[in-house]
Amino acid sequence: MSETGTTPTVRRADDRHRYEIHVGATRAGLTAYRDRGTQRVFFHTEVDDAFAGQGLAGKLVEEALTDVRAQGLRIVPVCPYVAKFLKKHTEFADITDPVTPDVLAWLEKELG
Repeated sequence: MSETGTTPTVRRADDRHRYEIHVGATRAGLTAYRDRGTQRVFFHTEVDDAFAGQGLAGKLVEEALTDVRAQGLRIVPVCPYVAKFLKKHTEFADITDPVTPDVLAWLEKELG
């Protein structure tokens, strides 16, 4: 359930390989990744149904990608939501790498 009047905050949770968006004390969503050298491979994004329609996924992904840039890493958008976001937000094109069969095979091994 949404907590009105609370500004959503995004946090990187390295130990869980994800960025989380919180509304108040509640985790409203996440975008998961694995690091492959200098690439941050995003493979899943979700927002809890109770927080749907509030633009939280966009805020989450935008802040995550901004953090990737600040760390000097590159983006690989395996996640369909991240890929769709990047089509509309070309300001991240200079740090985006294509999804390749090599990346997909590596990710499958990583995730077990």
